[in-house]
Formats: sequence, structure tokens, C-alpha cells
Amino acid sequence: MTISTLEHNQEEDTFDYLALDLSDPCVLLNTLQKLRQVVVQEGQDIFYQWRSRIQRQEFLSSGLNLAHYMALRRHDLRPLQAALIPWGLSSLGRLEARVMPNLDAVIATLGAICQVNSASLPIRPSIGAFLEGDRLLHQHTEDVFGQTLAHRRVRIMVTLPMEAASHYEFVRDLLQRGTNCVRINCAHDRASLWEAMIGNVRLAEKETGNSCKVLMDLAGPKPRIGLVMTPNQKHRIFQGECLVLTRDMPSMTDAKCFQANCTLPGVLDQLQVGATAWIDDGRIGARVESLTDRGVLLRITHASLKGSKLLPDKGLNFPDTDLQLSPLTDKDREDLDFVATHADIVGYSFVQSANDIKLLQQELADRMPQKSEIAIVAKIETPQAVSNLPELIVQAAGQQPFAVMIARGDLAIAIGYQRLAEMQEEILWLCEAAHVPVIWATQVLENLVKKGIPSRAEMTDAAMAERAECVMLNKGPFVAEAVTILDDVLTRMQTHQLKKTPQLRALHSW
Repeated sequence: MTISTLEHNQEEDTFDYLALDLSDPCVLLNTLQKLRQVVVQEGQDIFYQWRSRIQRQEFLSSGLNLAHYMALRRHDLRPLQAALIPWGLSSLGRLEARVMPNLDAVIATLGAICQVNSASLPIRPSIGAFLEGDRLLHQHTEDVFGQTLAHRRVRIMVTLPMEAASHYEFVRDLLQRGTNCVRINCAHDRASLWEAMIGNVRLAEKETGNSCKVLMDLAGPKPRIGLVMTPNQKHRIFQGECLVLTRDMPSMTDAKCFQANCTLPGVLDQLQVGATAWIDDGRIGARVESLTDRGVLLRITHASLKGSKLLPDKGLNFPDTDLQLSPLTDKDREDLDFVATHADIVGYSFVQSANDIKLLQQELADRMPQKSEIAIVAKIETPQAVSNLPELIVQAAGQQPFAVMIARGDLAIAIGYQRLAEMQEEILWLCEAAHVPVIWATQVLENLVKKGIPSRAEMTDAAMAERAECVMLNKGPFVAEAVTILDDVLTRMQTHQLKKTPQLRALHSW
């Protein structure tokens, strides 16, 4: 359910609010009752299409709530929201986890105001029914990340560096400071180091008494820069200069251009002249100028004024090219032999469709003949993944514990930085409607992690992350200190905000 989908459906909205006097509570009541009928019917239709894929009983009510939410958000609710505010009933803006109980509660209250016979109204939900969605989100979060913390709702995940394999005290310090989950990136290191990292995590759990889940992130089909060759011993590439991306190892046949091989050479065959390319999480921008026998010629369109370093192993993104790649590579399948027997959670990169989820589920089943509740985290980093998010959720959460990671780096490049904030919001809303936990990822407290001093903007970003269920820190020399500060920020913020709901704690600043 993307922004464009919502805007399109709003133009064809069932309700002509402009023709109604919504200041009259009885007109407002009648409108909400009609809306409720539509949501029930359309929600049931959506849920019926999903039902065969939901095997976990604990996800049935969550799937139905998600279907109701999608049916509801096909309509522009702004006039209703504005009309409800003077009656103290502006709760539609916080109904993600409990669509029908919230609608029923508002309708029942308006019915009392209008003195309508209660027999013609939905039954006012009990407190338990009203809060059932919050309970399910809490339970599904525990299914992925373990038991609730005593002092903090949101979990902290840390990406482990190589030193975690040999430096036990470093791992123990992370857990003592408040780390609840560690991430091992399968794109780096090797199985013997991963095993040593996990061994240190398990030992630290016993010593500290703090539980810590292990997420192993499959590398996926991520195109990267391979070997780099520079003209005339230059160390930086500037705007206007050229880069030849090759299928094979580069050679200095063209001394005027930077050259680098692409680690997934098949990608180059799918590019067209004029296609956009981004390198190193958007630090370098380029456009395909021509196609050659050796690969593609890129013209640099964005780089630092002082020039940008072109380094090996940096990611390549082609946002306006729909790359046809399997989300599981041969390396991923090899890594899954280890992941299936060592990890609590498997991270899935470049997942774009429900069939991609089914593929991973089958690969896990082949390696785990005994039923095991290993959790899946789908990294949302492409427009296709955003568009297919409801189907991804149903396919995954309908069978096992599941969470969504908002991979904000790749997603921003894929959809445009100006759209990242609104898409981040939509993903949070949709996942809350499905009672699915969300991981807030990419560049959280990055300056603090790498340089020891946070920027003001990233402190605000960390505070906003309280609306997710987990926040991911990347590796860096000051990551332990970042865990301590993030723990403090999240603990403070949860007294002020829970998801979209202000908590209205007493203020003591004045």
C-alpha cells in the first residue's frame, strides 16, 4: 500500500464528505457506520485471499486487522478526523493495532451523544478487546527478540565487528550496557569467526544474565565494487569524471578513466543508457553514458567537492533499473547451512515478493527437518518490497516469527531521499496494523559510533526511533558508548511517547 496507491484511491473515495454537515454528530455517526460496513466487507475480502497462507493461529487476528486497516486506509479520513476532534474523539489517528475496536468505540460514543438506540449500534468493545492489538504486538515482538526488558520497551541491536570473535570482554560489555540482539553480516568474515562471535555472545549471556538474540544477515545479491584501478595514481574521483564498470577484472587499457569490476557482472547486462547509479550508500552518483563490450561507462554526477574515494567492496545501487535477481545467491545457500543451526533470526536482503519469502522458508525447512521457530527479518529496501509489503507480511508472519527492517540507506537511494520520511511512516503504520515488530536501521548515531561525538540531528533521529520495536547500531570504535547513550534516550522517550500515542507524563522543565 504505497503513497501513490493511497492517493489514487482517495480520488475514487466512496464517501463525498463535502456534501455532508459533519459538524452534526448524528450525520457524523451515520457516515462512520457506513464506513464501518465498507471496511468490514472489503477487509473480509482481502483476508479471504490471505487465509490459506496463514498457518500460525496466533497471526489470524493480526492478519484480519491488517486487512481491515488496508480497507480503511483506502479512504481519505481527514474530514472525519477533523469532525471528531471537537467531540474529544480524534482516536482514528492511532487505531493501527485495533481497527474495528476503535471504530466501534467511536461509533458507540457518538450513538450515546445522539441518543440512538444501542441495539442498532456495534457493541462497545471491552477494555481487553480494545487492547488486544497492543498485546499481540507485544507478544510477536517477544517471539522475535525475546522477553520484555524491565526498563525499556525498544530493543537495541548491534552489528558485531570482527574483534567480537576474539575479544570476549567487548561482547560482554555490549550486553552489560543494554544490547539485546547482535547482528552478524554474512557478507563479511567466515563461518569460523561467526562461530567464535556467537560463542562469546552465549558466554556473555550466562555471565551477565542478560538475554541476547543472534541475527545472521544473508548478504543477498548486492552488487559491489570489486578491484579498483585509478588513472595516474589518483586517489579521488570528481564530478564529471568517468568510471568503467567491468564484467571481468579491470585493466588499464583506458588510462583516462577509473576502472572497477562489478561483483555481480550480470547486473551490467540489465542497464540501459541514461540509467542512474549510486555508489557507497549514495556518496557517489553517476549515470550510464554508454555500453561497452567490457561493461558500462559511467559519468560521475555527484561527488564531494574535494573528490570522493572510490573503494573496493562498496555497494552499487541502480534505483531506476528493475534488476531481475534471485534474493538468494549460491553463497547465501552455503551460509544458510550455518545460519539454520546457529542463529535465532535470519536477515533476508533484497526480498521483494511473497515468493521470495516462500523460497527462504523452503530453504530453511530443508535444513531444519525438526520444526523450529527461527525468525525471519525482511529488509525493506526497494520500491517493489514496499508495494508488496502486506503480502510479504502475510507469507512470513503467517508461518513463523517475523519482523521488518526499514533499511533506510538502500531504501532512500531507491525511492529518493525526499520520500524516505513518508515511506518510513507508512511502513511503521502497516506493520503495527499487522502487529509485526519493526527494526529502525541505517546510520543511527553514526557520528557517535564512528567519531565519539553525536550530531544534533542524529540524537533527534534516535529519539524518533522509539516508535519502532528495535533500533540497529552499526559497528564502529565507539559503539559501546553509543549503546549506553541510546539506552538512555529510548528509556527517556518511552515516558513521553508509545508508537503514535503521546503518554503525557508530567513535565518538570518549567
